[in-house]
Amino acid sequence: MAEKRGNISRMAMKAMGLFGGVQVMGILCSIIRTKLVALWIGPVGIGLFGLFNNALEMISTGTNLGIRSSSVRDISQATEGRDTSLVARMISVVRKWSLWLGLAGALLTLSLAPLLSQVTFGDSAHIWGFVVLSIAVLLQALTNGEYAVLQGTARLKRLASVTLWGTIVGLAVSVPLFYILRERSILPSIIAYAVALAAFAWLFRNREYAPVKMTRRETFDMGKGFVRLGIYMTLGNFASILASYAFNAWLNVNAGTETVGFYQAGYTLINKYTGLILTALGMEYYPRLAKVAESRMRLRAYVSQEINVAIAVMAPVVALFILLREVVVWLLYTPEFNVILTFISWGMIGTVLRTLSWCLAFTILAKGDGKTYLWTEVASAVINLVLNIVFYRWWGLTGLGIAFLVSYMLYTAIVAVVYFKNYRLSVSTGSLYNLLWTLAVAVAVMVAMEGGQVVIAAVITIISLAFATRQVIALWRR
Repeated sequence: MAEKRGNISRMAMKAMGLFGGVQVMGILCSIIRTKLVALWIGPVGIGLFGLFNNALEMISTGTNLGIRSSSVRDISQATEGRDTSLVARMISVVRKWSLWLGLAGALLTLSLAPLLSQVTFGDSAHIWGFVVLSIAVLLQALTNGEYAVLQGTARLKRLASVTLWGTIVGLAVSVPLFYILRERSILPSIIAYAVALAAFAWLFRNREYAPVKMTRRETFDMGKGFVRLGIYMTLGNFASILASYAFNAWLNVNAGTETVGFYQAGYTLINKYTGLILTALGMEYYPRLAKVAESRMRLRAYVSQEINVAIAVMAPVVALFILLREVVVWLLYTPEFNVILTFISWGMIGTVLRTLSWCLAFTILAKGDGKTYLWTEVASAVINLVLNIVFYRWWGLTGLGIAFLVSYMLYTAIVAVVYFKNYRLSVSTGSLYNLLWTLAVAVAVMVAMEGGQVVIAAVITIISLAFATRQVIALWRR
């Protein structure tokens, strides 16, 4: 069993290194693309790029019904039974559903092109732009289907290759377009990215299972389970997006656009960049958990092990982030943004609890419990919205960091009730000790930084780094 746990730890850390590197490369490509658009096209180009990409994201999210994530569970469970015919049928079902939903999304984009042009730009001059965008909607659906197949069958290196090379080639094709076509290059560049990702998804697709001929009725019946779960996931994500939009609108009205900018900058640092680690870990964790969803003993072991790995990796990140917060803000923004330093410090403490809740919440998806997932996400969105408004009124920007921490306290409590009571699962005592240690380190570094005791904060961070390094080595060798 010890050898099995060691293998799990190594797989988790390898996945984190693999996909973490891919995501960093994706961020670098995004920065280069944005810089070139700003340089060669100007603010108009940035605006057009944002508007068309937001429309693409909205349509794709709404029409794909979440099967990019939900179908991973069914594919993983099929592979666990070692029934190759079942796996082949499930893969065929996912691909056909991806095609159906992609075509539906493309047709919806075509039919709504006049309305989208009017709503987005206030005129009908961009109708053909949204007509062209329908191609990206279809290609993105097909790509997501291949992503799900690769993740569900544990072909993680291929999945990373698709993302990496698709992003690089998409950027390489876009650069001359930006320079030659200028403002007219925005849509072609979006299509170029979609084509590149789809091409590499097809190139690296899993061909180990031969296509299976199935009737439309069989395909519908076999896929309706993950589609149903995907709908719940889509609604849950929509609740989070809606709550975020509502708070940004409220903050803009009550505090001004500048404050919204400070909030977005801080939220990006807290949530998006540290979230890269969790996203990378989740690529391997989710399908592994889905395979053993019916075994309480193996679920407990896997969740406990993931908490140990995630906390071991996140602990030094949180401590270093708080210690170097001023440097991070200076590198990514300007000294004017130093007003968010305390805000992001509170938020980084909340990130520790976010890591715990993330590990526990995956059991909900692994079990295919869509209704529970939906109400936990809606509850989280409502709690976050209310706390943001109340705490901002009390403590300004600092209050938003405290709200992030408190909201994850409450969300962790909600998910813990589901995990411990509804599913009757538990976690190892060692996992909880690691969590408490990491929280104590984060709080100590923040208190020291707020008190101007940078040397003390640095010493605590070094101790945390040494402890985390030893723990990672132990997990790797176990």
